[in-house]
Amino acid sequence: MSSVLVIGEVAADGLAGQAAELAAAARAISGVDGKVSVAFTGAPGISAPEIAANSIYLIEHERLGESDDATFDAATDALTALAKEIQPKAILFGRSDSASVVAPRIAMRLNASFARDCTAIETSGEDLIVTRPVHGGNANARFRITGAGPHVIMLRPGSYEAELAGNSTPEQIRFDPTPHIGDSRSTLLRTVQEQQEGVRLEDADVVVSGGRGLGGPEPFARIGELAELLGGAVGASRAACDAGWIDHSHQVGLTGKTVSPRLYLSFGISGASQHMAGCSSARNIVAVNTDPDASIFGDARFGVVGDWKQVLPALISAIRDIG
Repeated sequence: MSSVLVIGEVAADGLAGQAAELAAAARAISGVDGKVSVAFTGAPGISAPEIAANSIYLIEHERLGESDDATFDAATDALTALAKEIQPKAILFGRSDSASVVAPRIAMRLNASFARDCTAIETSGEDLIVTRPVHGGNANARFRITGAGPHVIMLRPGSYEAELAGNSTPEQIRFDPTPHIGDSRSTLLRTVQEQQEGVRLEDADVVVSGGRGLGGPEPFARIGELAELLGGAVGASRAACDAGWIDHSHQVGLTGKTVSPRLYLSFGISGASQHMAGCSSARNIVAVNTDPDASIFGDARFGVVGDWKQVLPALISAIRDIG
């Protein structure tokens, strides 16, 4: 494979999203003589983060701000133009709000194949093989993508280990999108930003989640205490969120957020397939449940059959003693 284009994201404090993970995936499929390019879009003044790539494209325009008119029309126009210029074999996106809008639109404009929610990507001759969960996360399926490309692929967070620049110095190229960006077809009235405390759920190395088995909202204070001790984030099942015990921004699962922490601690979660679809790529799952037949024990590396009222306080106390 000759060329892979990674679509990265930047934030006010530097690299954001999955750009460094996607660079590792791109390197794996580009081949020894292949080229990995990373594109970042934003308002004028963005800088290139440290990331492992042959080249970094900086695409600046006043309409490429954080919201992009809430439709990401400008980003779609700019990235489509870049893809047509460099003609990559594959275009990799991470899973994000913007990617869910931009990726399929770019695929349509380029008459390209499109695969979303993938957990792995590899080559087989001139073809690509992608793996993605199916049947609500109960199974994984492998799909062969044929043809010259381009192939647009969206990867789940945590599918690859992040790869930063190290000692290499990627070539920086400024791509002017101005001739390609059309008129805005929408008006952004206002932006409501969610208050974020601590590490983002999607980026956390440790996630402590609670479910219906907790019995109410009060135990989430202890869940939060344990998460803080471990430097992690608080998650929850859909049942707990629907009951109003915790905000839906903490929901993990098929209709919530996908997390890939090194450690996923669950208390009072039965392990329905819809929930496990959101945490199945965790390195280690530890489950605490009073039901020895709870399905989550089939996915857990470690399990405790017991009441969270005894296990959670004891675990918090032990960690405090160690620390």
